Amino acid sequence: MLSTALRTLRTRWVTFVGSFVALCLGVALVAVMGLALASSLDAPDRGPERFAAAPVVVKGQDTLEVPTSVGDRTQKLAQPRAVPDHAVAKLRDLGTVVEDRSFAVRAEGGPADLVGHPWSTAAFAPYDLDAGRAPEAADEVVVSGEWARPGARVRTDGGTVRVVGTVAGLGFENAVFYTDTRAAELSPRSLQLVVDADAAAVRKAVRGSEGVKVLTGDARRYADADPDRDSEALTAMNAMFGTAGGVAGFVSVFVVASTFAFAVAQRRREFGLLRTAGATPGQIRRMVVHEALVVGVLASAAGCALGSYGAPELAEWAVDESLAPRWFTIGDYTWPYHTAFWTGLFVALCGVLAASWRAGRTGPTEALREASVDTRPMTCGRRLVGGALLITAAVTLALALVTNPGDLLQRKTYVSRPMLLITAVALLAPVLVRPLARMIAWLPAQLPGAVGMLVRENAAAGVRRTAAVAAPVLVLVALAGSLLGATRTLDEAKATEVREQTAADFVVTPAGDAGFDDATLRRLQAVSGVEVSTSSSSAVYVLEDGVALIRSDARAVEPEPLAATARLPLAAGKVGDLDDDSIIVNEEWEQHTVGERVDVWLGDGTRKSLKIAAVMTIGTGDNGVYVTLRNAPAAPVDRVDVRLAAGADAGAVAVGLRQATRASGGQVLTRGAWVRARYPETDRTTRMGFFLVLGIALLYTGISLANTMVMATSDRARELAVLRLAGATRWQVLRLVGAEALMVVMVGGLSGALVAVLNLVGMWSALGLLSVWTSIEIPWATLAAALSACAVLAVISAVAPAALALRRRAVGLADVRE
Repeated sequence: MLSTALRTLRTRWVTFVGSFVALCLGVALVAVMGLALASSLDAPDRGPERFAAAPVVVKGQDTLEVPTSVGDRTQKLAQPRAVPDHAVAKLRDLGTVVEDRSFAVRAEGGPADLVGHPWSTAAFAPYDLDAGRAPEAADEVVVSGEWARPGARVRTDGGTVRVVGTVAGLGFENAVFYTDTRAAELSPRSLQLVVDADAAAVRKAVRGSEGVKVLTGDARRYADADPDRDSEALTAMNAMFGTAGGVAGFVSVFVVASTFAFAVAQRRREFGLLRTAGATPGQIRRMVVHEALVVGVLASAAGCALGSYGAPELAEWAVDESLAPRWFTIGDYTWPYHTAFWTGLFVALCGVLAASWRAGRTGPTEALREASVDTRPMTCGRRLVGGALLITAAVTLALALVTNPGDLLQRKTYVSRPMLLITAVALLAPVLVRPLARMIAWLPAQLPGAVGMLVRENAAAGVRRTAAVAAPVLVLVALAGSLLGATRTLDEAKATEVREQTAADFVVTPAGDAGFDDATLRRLQAVSGVEVSTSSSSAVYVLEDGVALIRSDARAVEPEPLAATARLPLAAGKVGDLDDDSIIVNEEWEQHTVGERVDVWLGDGTRKSLKIAAVMTIGTGDNGVYVTLRNAPAAPVDRVDVRLAAGADAGAVAVGLRQATRASGGQVLTRGAWVRARYPETDRTTRMGFFLVLGIALLYTGISLANTMVMATSDRARELAVLRLAGATRWQVLRLVGAEALMVVMVGGLSGALVAVLNLVGMWSALGLLSVWTSIEIPWATLAAALSACAVLAVISAVAPAALALRRRAVGLADVRE
């Protein structure tokens, strides 16, 4: 049967080219994502940057270490501690001590990530002056890069400054250097020092100071602003490429299997003729498997070659979009090629096995009778598998809602859950095709002429063809609706929480990271006609199950003003019961009973036992904890909520608040403006990862849709000829083919929208159980754009081969045999 299979490949080249292209692209996608994922597993060793020329760096305690039965558990402190004064005094006896400071700077016309430092630390990178001189006055600065030149005056959040010098950028930051005195005013706390002394003597001097680290050699990189950024970037890339690879693999396997099964289903009449000529069912099956084997080997090899060219392009894009570090490149790995090749071959064989088994079991007469109309588009096995997957999806959703609804809000969950439902709906698609086709074509069928009626009946008669062509559209719409809809629904839920929990009329925020100074706070509290609530960002750490050190974001507040300016979603207790010996937690904590005491570590690492004063609902997971200002030492006030007193004039209060913050550069926002400014957005890596996933899905869907359309239309030459012989003009036939293509896209779009809505309803139900009632956000514009693109491509892919076929005489077309 191998010779027969090779001859079949030569005579039915359109069908096999379509299968080849679908499989080749699928293997290429798997290879590209596998190579990207493998290359993101390891990072090169990185040395110190800001302190590459520093002799010794002494750093205060910035990590909390808690011993457990399974080893030490660590977390970064929200308020790192400075080097103790007694240790600093000893260090000054050893040699020159330079205090380091880092703080965010916002400047007109400057980079968004500007960071300020004292000029005395520039020599430790080292930075060398390219032009100008060092700063000498409080309003003088030196900048890195070419965004400002000496002599320029720049407005910053700390006042207008004059650029007196420039240094060449070193690539790891955009720096602004002030005088040491001015830097100390802008950032009062110094958390690390550079000491010009012998390292052994420095270690001896700080011995006994809890948590103080002495950094030399490559360890000096831990004094850089973000020493773990490479590992964090790797984690983010692994998540992005892992998600994209999983979805790309699912889409490619799904479409390839569908394409191969459709290619076999197209040939039922051919199989019937072979059976009539004496071929046994086993011979039919072996012939189909041999064909799939030949196409699978060639397409998988071509896909691996294509993937080797596509992976470097993906890496370059990730670096250009700042989704990957500058060092990221595709490494020399072989296992992604093996995975992609054997996956492609396996999928090709699996895609034809079920269809070939059915073709082999069909008798000659039955096969010839089924050549025109699909009388049994759904096999029992397909019904069972599709129904089982649908039930599994429903049961897992119900269990998640009952046991842990918060899990449905996690990215890994709302990315993976649609796959199960998409597969179930796709397997059951032949059941949906007829009712959806009749619903879509109902109005056109009522119009004068036969086009609407023919569109409806052709779709209902060719269920397999309609389902196969609609499958790529279903996947694209379901993925776009589920992924983008989930993130938008979750963002809207978080915005709803912020809106409902804020009772203040104004919210005042500082210009920089240092928070409000005492003088500004006194001026704000002196504004007449208001009640002021100050708060600070901090954190609280708790050991759960004796082994897990959990960090919870905390707000340090004054209890009475908090009750007047906030509406916390309390499940038990009262806000007024909060004091220096208590804490407000949420239901996610292992211990969350009012009156119970819990051992915690504060933001600076201090251990303390606090009584639970109140318990909040879990919500979207952003309901942290509340403590008093005394339990957040060294945390600067970074937010002031202002509530109008009865009869107070809002305009006059706004003017007073702006005057109070003028010297420090604070921002005064109304409640509505602050809520809009705080509207949460999915982080850029996740957002770009989803665009990568959807871009791959769109590209693959488009090519697969064109493929399947060409395969389906080229197989209908005799049917089109019959229409011509019945009196239809060439343009009427082409309009019919175009209308059918549009209707098939609509069938796929409606099926995909159904999957997306079901997934979003599950998330909406989980939010409701977590006491957050919000609307379901469906990305209509994105779905409309995707459907429009699919519609245009489908019409072109259907009409073009039909037009080529109609160039022959109708009688000649009617004599075409498969």
